[in-house]
Amino acid sequence: MNTEVRPRNGKLTDYNVPFIEQRADPYIYKHSDGKYYFTASVPEYDRIILRCADSLKGLKDAPEKEIWHKHESGDMSCHIWAPEIHFLFGKWYLYFAGSRAEDIWRLRPYVLMCQGMNPMEDDWVECGQMQCAEDDIYSFRAFSLDGTVFENHGEWYYVWAEKVSVGIQISNLYIAKMESATKLKTAQVLLTTPDYDWERVDIWVNEGPAVIKNEGRIYLTYSASATGECYCMGMLSIGEDEDILDPRAWKKEKHPMLTSDREKGFYGPGHNSFTEDEAGNPVCVFHARTYAEITGNPLYDPNRHCMLMEVKWDKSGAPVFDYENMICDKGI
Repeated sequence: MNTEVRPRNGKLTDYNVPFIEQRADPYIYKHSDGKYYFTASVPEYDRIILRCADSLKGLKDAPEKEIWHKHESGDMSCHIWAPEIHFLFGKWYLYFAGSRAEDIWRLRPYVLMCQGMNPMEDDWVECGQMQCAEDDIYSFRAFSLDGTVFENHGEWYYVWAEKVSVGIQISNLYIAKMESATKLKTAQVLLTTPDYDWERVDIWVNEGPAVIKNEGRIYLTYSASATGECYCMGMLSIGEDEDILDPRAWKKEKHPMLTSDREKGFYGPGHNSFTEDEAGNPVCVFHARTYAEITGNPLYDPNRHCMLMEVKWDKSGAPVFDYENMICDKGI
């Protein structure tokens, strides 16, 4: 496995210094007690790791613990991707995707549950595959991954990516209301499909959803196109009092919110999550590379690094993602 961090065809700048190296699909959760938890995909795609610190900066050098390892065969034995840790319904849960060693593209969403209140020390148990609603005959029947959850007006919602159609499959985003942490209450609703050219580079993809709220509005970011330099971040939004399960109520931005920037040395930014610093300022957590040229399949290039960017708000209250707001060692 290549462990090179320094760019091969570029340079490190004031903006593209990794926060945590070789950790793709990064997710940072700030708990109600102020503790920060970090998880992400590892280059080997074979395990789930967790870090904990009393500050956002502390996650950078915090000890990393493996809390779960892939199976030798069958479900959850290959491509362990995009874990997210959440506290909901009074317990700790971890959502992730996995496939089979015998069928490596058979991705499905799975759930782990912590048996205690200390996710770093207490045991995690498998809850199996995420369950769809009783009347849903479509969800999780095909390539499915990148599940995230969010709450609105006391209800929890699950958003995920799933591929549909025959031939060259298209990755869409779907949403449903949750009955519990491991089961959906309503059938899937198509939230967004790759409509624009920037969502269709090499492959047609909408994936990696993440939610942030501001001034009564819900903003849902997602990633688009293949995982190389063309990977980028789009956004949907909806009012908190609107019908979350009505796709017509969501507004989709026509242009990407975050793209590669050769001048600053960022390539393929995406699969983000949101957290906040100790002062309550919102922070976008995402991965990117510091070079463009990749040998072989971009999925197996290990140098997608966790980056941090402070989120600003425009006059309408919408989030703005600007490389000038990058949080590097000097700024944390």
